[in-house]
Amino acid sequence: MKTLSTLIGAAALFGGVQLFHGGGVEGIGEEATPSNTYRLVANGDEGACAVTRGASVSDGLSLLEVAPNCHRLLPGLEQAKFWHEQNDGTVAFSANGIDPIVTFAVADGDGYESYAPALPLLSLAADGDLRRRD
Repeated sequence: MKTLSTLIGAAALFGGVQLFHGGGVEGIGEEATPSNTYRLVANGDEGACAVTRGASVSDGLSLLEVAPNCHRLLPGLEQAKFWHEQNDGTVAFSANGIDPIVTFAVADGDGYESYAPALPLLSLAADGDLRRRD
């Protein structure tokens, strides 16, 4: 009888954990992974292109894939190969991992806004559904 009570208690505990964590054991301990695909927009939707943050190269430095049409937003941007995230949260795109082509600060809400160069103003926001349609 004690064995039956123990099994019922274990089943109830397991069911409660499943319900609390969204129904799947695989959900326990997992964190939401950030999107690696971003939409880069110039001056309030005057133009847009896709950028993809790739594999990490070192602490704060990742590979970057920039769509060929990004040169329309900022000449030279198509040469960017690295995403460099600083300790203060700023992000820089560069061709060599050091010298920034464009630098972004964290924006209000989600995403980033460029501050160097001052013009054109660019916004960068995660977009998991963006396809190479630009």
